[in-house]
Amino acid sequence: MKAALWGIGGAGLGVGLMYWADPRSGRWRRSHLQGKAVHAAHEAGDAVGVVARDLSQRSRGLFFESRRKLHREQVDDLILEERVRSALGRVCSHPGAIRVAASDGIVRLEGVILRDELRRVIPRLAKVQGVRGLDNRLEPYGDGSMHPALQGGVMRSGEARPFLQEHWSPSERLFGALGGLALTAWGLGRRGLSGTFAVLGGALLGTRAFTNLGMKRLTGLGAGRRAITLHKDITVNAPVDEVFAYWREMQNFPRFMTHVDEVIPGAQGRSHWKVRGPAGLHFEWDAVITKYVPNKVLAWKSVEGTAVENLGVIHFEPTPRGGTRLDIRLSYNPPAGAIGHAFAKLLSADPKKQMDDDLLRFKSLLERGRATGRESVTREQLEPRRRESPDTTAH
Repeated sequence: MKAALWGIGGAGLGVGLMYWADPRSGRWRRSHLQGKAVHAAHEAGDAVGVVARDLSQRSRGLFFESRRKLHREQVDDLILEERVRSALGRVCSHPGAIRVAASDGIVRLEGVILRDELRRVIPRLAKVQGVRGLDNRLEPYGDGSMHPALQGGVMRSGEARPFLQEHWSPSERLFGALGGLALTAWGLGRRGLSGTFAVLGGALLGTRAFTNLGMKRLTGLGAGRRAITLHKDITVNAPVDEVFAYWREMQNFPRFMTHVDEVIPGAQGRSHWKVRGPAGLHFEWDAVITKYVPNKVLAWKSVEGTAVENLGVIHFEPTPRGGTRLDIRLSYNPPAGAIGHAFAKLLSADPKKQMDDDLLRFKSLLERGRATGRESVTREQLEPRRRESPDTTAH
């Protein structure tokens, strides 16, 4: 195990030295790295201040919470009722079906509730500050269809515990990073399967703390189409109807998007995409238009079961000078989620940079008649056929 790790490390070091010492691009890379290092140092200083403030505030909160538990205070009944209603809204899908009344710290609950929610509502309300006891008169139902007050509503997951939330606080990220580092160090000193799992677990925990992305988005498992989201605003000096017409004809995309090989339009708002990924990999999927408002909104998404789930939405807004402002949001779930996205960046296939470059080419194409960096593509080669609406069944 150790020999393999040392071999991988040595190979990586050799590749890194060749990359930075390259006589053609090495000087620019080293200068670029120096700028990144200075920027990272400033960000690290800011992060230290944020973590220090968060630790201070959480310590104060823990102190006052401990003092409150030791010395129970007398709370006005009206205030107590509002506190209980607020807590209900976090753990109950139909808080309006429950009547709350408080008297001398004793809270009476009347009404109807789903049986599955009752198990977590009562313990949560018992922890509300000022509650001395609960008088539970709730009538549980196994199914919301059995009572009109329990129909509809949104299921509440309750208050997530520390380290189980989607976004970690600065303090949680600090302790997560330290824990991941300690677990990795412990695993490197062990042999066998336990050491391997410890190293992988420590690396995953450290990555989770560093990126502050949930495990679904980090690994891509269960994240749907929104593991990675890219956002870009750009203004094109061309009328909004002309800009919209070019985007609607999706077969135009390969003319200014370097990573898109082909988009084949189909019936009912569908299209077939062929895209070039990092390391020369090729991906194909079918997409369908989900929203079409002429000269205002164009949205599409990949159909279910595609290898790289994705979606896009573009808002078109005319500017006072006769141009068009585009608000573009693209989301996708690459293989291995955000980890796969990071490896793509290491392979010089940064999707955000590609998106920026593609939009600059599109801007040049409409404003100057030629796509920057792709002089063989001219404005006349595009297909701005205008249609009132596509034949689509997706909404």
